[in-house]
Amino acid sequence: MGARHEPLHIAVDLGAGSGRVFLGGVSAGELLLEEVRRFHYPAASSGGHLRWDLPRIVEEVVGGIREAGGRARERDRPVRSVGVDGWGVDYGLVDADGRLTEDPVCYRDDRTRGVMEKVFAVIPREEIFARTGIQFLVFNTLFQLHAHVAEGLPANARRLLLVPDLVHFLLSGRAATEYTNATTTQLVNAETRTWDRTILDRVGLPRTLLTEIVPAGTELGPLGPVLAESPGLEGTRVVAPATHDTGSAVAGAPLEDGWAYISSGTWSLVGVERREPLITPEAARHNLSNEGGAFSTFRLLKNVMGLWILESCRKEWEEQGREVSYDHLLREVAKIEASPALFFPDDPRLLNPPSMLEAISVQLAETGQRLPTDPPAVARIVLDSLALRYASVLKTLGAVTGQRIAGVQIVGGGSRNDYLNQTTATLSGLPVRAGPVEATVTGNVLVQAVASGRFESLAEARRHVATHLRPTEFTPRPSPPLLDAARRYAALEERQRQ
Repeated sequence: MGARHEPLHIAVDLGAGSGRVFLGGVSAGELLLEEVRRFHYPAASSGGHLRWDLPRIVEEVVGGIREAGGRARERDRPVRSVGVDGWGVDYGLVDADGRLTEDPVCYRDDRTRGVMEKVFAVIPREEIFARTGIQFLVFNTLFQLHAHVAEGLPANARRLLLVPDLVHFLLSGRAATEYTNATTTQLVNAETRTWDRTILDRVGLPRTLLTEIVPAGTELGPLGPVLAESPGLEGTRVVAPATHDTGSAVAGAPLEDGWAYISSGTWSLVGVERREPLITPEAARHNLSNEGGAFSTFRLLKNVMGLWILESCRKEWEEQGREVSYDHLLREVAKIEASPALFFPDDPRLLNPPSMLEAISVQLAETGQRLPTDPPAVARIVLDSLALRYASVLKTLGAVTGQRIAGVQIVGGGSRNDYLNQTTATLSGLPVRAGPVEATVTGNVLVQAVASGRFESLAEARRHVATHLRPTEFTPRPSPPLLDAARRYAALEERQRQ
C-alpha cells in the first residue's frame, strides 16, 4: 500500500454516455485505482439536434472530484493533480465570459450527413489525409464544424474546446487543446503538430475559435475557486493527461515491443504504437488513422464499431422483457457450435440506427442470410463478426507497416469478454493478453504521475503497472467452424470494397 503523505491523483474518465471519477496512487509498490463516483448522461434531442447535457456532466465531475478529495484526506494523503480524459471529436463553444453558448452536439447526430462530399469539393480527400494522417469518419470535428458553420454559429461564440478541454477550462480557467484529442478533429497537421491553416481556410472554418495545442502532461494551473477550498484539494493542480480516452488507454497498456493493442469498449480501436506517423497511399487506402499519443508517440489505428452493437441489441431485448444479462449471453454463446451468420461491423448504418436488430437484419438479408430470434445466437453473430474484423485490421496493420505483429494486448471493458478474446486469438493467429480493464484511468494517472516527476518516462510508468498486473492469456486454437467463418467473412469484406 502507498505510504501516508504520498501524493495521489484524480482521474476523470468521460465516456460517450457515462463517466467515472477515480482516486489514483502509484507510489512505490502501489497501484491504487479507487472508483469514487459513476454517473450517466445519455444524449438527448434538444434544439433540433442530439446533444450532451454538459452542465450535468460538469456537476457530476465537480461532485466526484470533491468526493475524491475527501477520500484522500481520510488516507492522510495530498492530491497532487486532477486530469480529465474523454471521447473524441465533440466540442463546445464558450463566449467571452467563459459561458457555454449551447449544449454540445453528439457525434451520433445526423447533421453531418452529406457533409464529407461538400468538404471534398473544396479540398480533396487525398490532400486532407496527406496533411493530417487521420481516417475519414463522418463525425470527425472537421465535418461537424463545417455543418455548424453552415447552420450558423452562435454570434457570441469565442472559443471552441473539445469536451475534456472544456471541463479543464471550467476547472482551471485556462483554455487549451490537448494534442492527443486535437488530432481526432482532422484539423491538425501531422508534421507541424499545429492547426492546419490550409484546411481551415479552404473549408471556411474560423481560426479564431481555436486555442493553443499543448502536449499531454501539461500543467494548466491550480483548481479554480469552485473546488480549491474543498477538503483534501488544497494546492491541487489541473494537469492535462492524454485527453483522448484511447490515448490514455494506450498510455496505460503495458505494451511489449511488436505488440498491437485493441482498446475494447463501445468502440474498438485496433492499432500499433509508433514514433512517427505513417502517411502513405496504402494507409490512406485502408482509411487508417495516425492519432497523436502521449509523449511524442503516434497511434496508427482503425476504429471498429465495437461492443456498441451488442449493447444496443441488449437494450432492445430488455425493452421486450427478455433475459439478456451479459454473463448469460456469453455462457450461451460458447455453447453454439458455429456462427449462424456474419456481417460487416463497420457498416455506417450501424452507427446510430433506430433499431440495431433491424439494421443487422437488413445487412444480413443483402447477402442471403437471416437474423435469428434467439439472443445468444445474435450475440454469437455479433462477437464473431467483431473478432473477424479485428483479425482483418491486424493483418492490414502488419502489411502497411512491414512489421510482424507479435501479439495483441486487449484493454478496456471488453478485455473481460473471454469468448471475444479467445476468438480474436484464434482468428488472428496471435497470442492475446487481456487487461487492464481500467487502462484508460491507469493511463490518465500515469501521465499525471510523469508530469509530477514520480516517473522519468512513460516506459518507466508502464513497467510499474506491469508489476501489478496478472493478464489473462489466450492462444490460438484449432477451430474448423471459425476457419469456415473466416472464409465467409472475407467475401463480405470484399463485397464492401466493391
